[in-house]
Amino acid sequence: MKILYLDYDGVLHDGNVLRNRTRGMYIATPGREFLEWMPLLNELLTPYPDLKIVLSTTWVRELGFDRAKSELSLALRERVIGSTFLHPKIVKTEFDVLPRGVQILGDVMRRQPAHWFALDDDAFGWPAKYQDHLIETTSVQGLSDPAVRERIRARLVAMHAADEAASS
Repeated sequence: MKILYLDYDGVLHDGNVLRNRTRGMYIATPGREFLEWMPLLNELLTPYPDLKIVLSTTWVRELGFDRAKSELSLALRERVIGSTFLHPKIVKTEFDVLPRGVQILGDVMRRQPAHWFALDDDAFGWPAKYQDHLIETTSVQGLSDPAVRERIRARLVAMHAADEAASS
């Protein structure tokens, strides 16, 4: 199994997302829209139909898994197999204080994918041993950054090549 751990804020749209009880979630940066770079991810993943997605976004905690997943395009929704937060042994208060990389690594240990990487704008607390599994975006550019998209393409090609070599 091949998995992409996907964050939303700072990846699929500008990371300047605020949450307010009356207004809900909104992007404070003028002119930015939620999920505006999602088509770029669709395009990158299209050649790799076997790649699955695990949501590693705070949207799951804020909106619930089903609602967070429903915000994605149909093509991406069909790839989603779960969330880092949705496991019966997870204690919510403990999970919330873990750095994102540790949350993801816990899920990796449970699922045991053959290949995996994460798209996230937050590298704080990533375990050094697994740093090469993170493709870090900037909060302002996310997937709109051509250099980030090229790193994703290279990772996807390498994952596919490793599977082909193993099956030969």
